[in-house]
Amino acid sequence: MAVLSWPIALHFFRMNKKVRQIAVLGLFLSALFSLYLVPLGMYSPCIKEAGTLGPAPTLIGHRGAPMLAPENTIMSFEKAVEARGQGLETDVTISYDGVPFLMHDSTLRRTTNVEDVFPNRTHLDASMFTWTELQQLNAGSWFLSRDPFGTASSLSDEDRLQAQNQSVPSLAQFLEVAAKSSRLVLFDLRRPPYGHPYRQSYINTTLEVVQAHINSSQVLWLPSEDRKLVHAVDPELQQTSGEKASIQELTDEHIVRLNLHYSSMSQQQIRKYLSVNISTNLYVISQPWLYTLAWCAGAQSVTTNSIHILSRMSKPLFLMTPEEYVLMWILTDVVSAVLIFAIFVFHWWRERGLPFWSGSRQTHENGPYSKFRTEMSDVWSISSVNVRPDLRSTPGSPSVPHLPTISEE
Repeated sequence: MAVLSWPIALHFFRMNKKVRQIAVLGLFLSALFSLYLVPLGMYSPCIKEAGTLGPAPTLIGHRGAPMLAPENTIMSFEKAVEARGQGLETDVTISYDGVPFLMHDSTLRRTTNVEDVFPNRTHLDASMFTWTELQQLNAGSWFLSRDPFGTASSLSDEDRLQAQNQSVPSLAQFLEVAAKSSRLVLFDLRRPPYGHPYRQSYINTTLEVVQAHINSSQVLWLPSEDRKLVHAVDPELQQTSGEKASIQELTDEHIVRLNLHYSSMSQQQIRKYLSVNISTNLYVISQPWLYTLAWCAGAQSVTTNSIHILSRMSKPLFLMTPEEYVLMWILTDVVSAVLIFAIFVFHWWRERGLPFWSGSRQTHENGPYSKFRTEMSDVWSISSVNVRPDLRSTPGSPSVPHLPTISEE
């Protein structure tokens, strides 16, 4: 608004009519006053009383550490563990011969070299390949060539070589990494398409692998199908829901954690669920400022692509008490008001020959623009003088400069 005040003030003092000046000034002051009041209605979870900030949300690596290694590979999960992530998130599907493996997309084209190995099957669903076929694919070279996060160039030669030789991991291999490092596990499970041998039994097949390779209490069980049956079979699993619901519905489903997009939760909702021992995980939060908001809002965990960056944050980027917030905006408004006033005074000083209460242009003659008008008048006077005929150039004669002389009346 201070920037806009410059042209507004300039035109204000050059207006001829008092009514227009009053209208422009009234609109400007109304807008300015409204902007000054806006901060009173603003809300941020990082405006908190001193001592009320909770612990930092735990970090769950989204498909591992996808900025440091190819997503959903053993290397990626090992990098997430090295970066002090407390959890590992992945995506699981079932091969045609019943082996749960890690793959986010429905096809293999984006994250493997399936076009080179099986050029006639690139359009097929990933679950329509056998485990033996999946093991023939390279799941890391794409990361170096496409560089999805612009971080491949920062890898060491050793890491580049390791990334180049990654394969599609099984769920069992992934769980062994989590079990060895005592990390939480969160995974989504995709149901195979029609015609797949394990379309009806994929839940039981996955559950059997989980129970065989990790302590069930480390698993945040996200699949919603047959949830009550899964809980009855293995009550140690941390039942996790991807949808908001009433507290009664969540407790009936034995939900202990919500896994929701960060835009769908508020501080009040997080507190409400926590009051009945339902924690909240927000995804995907990769920017420090967004992690700051999740921290201030009281989220218990976040899923992130930048686990190596967020793990280094010891405090929120911005945090202030309500008193500090009010003081900040008062000082900002005062400085802004002083600056705007100074701009109007400056333009009044420049235009002091044309007081804004006058509707006449006659006072221009006494103002700083009178010199400009006088000079322009002189130019027009010179252009209208008579020139002696003998000094005018004639065809074939040398050019003689036209020297204007003032004719005698």
